[in-house]
Amino acid sequence: MVKIWEDLLTDVDKKVIEEGRYGKERGLGRKPLLLIIDVQHNYTGDNLPIQKQLKKWPSGVGASAWAAIGKIQEVRTAAKEAGTPIIQSRNVQKKAMLFDSFSAKTSRDQSKYLDGREETEIVDALRPTKDELVIDKAYASVFYGTPLQSYLVKLRIDTLIIVGGSTSGCVRATVVDAVTRNYNVAVVEDCVYDRISVSHKISLLDMWMKYADVLDSQNILEYLVNLGKE
Repeated sequence: MVKIWEDLLTDVDKKVIEEGRYGKERGLGRKPLLLIIDVQHNYTGDNLPIQKQLKKWPSGVGASAWAAIGKIQEVRTAAKEAGTPIIQSRNVQKKAMLFDSFSAKTSRDQSKYLDGREETEIVDALRPTKDELVIDKAYASVFYGTPLQSYLVKLRIDTLIIVGGSTSGCVRATVVDAVTRNYNVAVVEDCVYDRISVSHKISLLDMWMKYADVLDSQNILEYLVNLGKE
């Protein structure tokens, strides 16, 4: 199957990957957790082409985020049926933007990113249920400055299934931190999204080469169904 990043690779790039034997599958374990990253109004925006919703949602990804959300819903349902725990994250700032490391790189209205604003809430399509934990974070990785690691140890998790956004930002940072902690990681290709198409593709390439298994939602659905039969 042709990978989403193939059109960006030169012949030399392909040779480096082939000779370096990158992209070997790590494989997934028997105790996964579904981690849904930052599917909030601020970062999804409206279900429109990205350029048509930027004035209202300058951080919003638009239609491609909503296409991914539809796939995330399917994976989430399968996870619940398999008895797989689910954690969602929100990227928010508490009380003041003074401590926000991202705001220095943009001139947009930062008040929308403060906790308590409707824009920071998870979209209704993935509204957390009573059995889903929500972790608030202020930086890219869901591991940084949060109790996530403690929860994973308590639940004896060996595998993280990662979905949400953005691919090059919070998803990638979380993947690297997860692999550093020796978890098996699956990034679900059609369940992640980004504002910049080349960033999306290259980030998936990097994660596939060095860190995680990059799989599509059908692969993950089959994996979860088989877990539920055990």
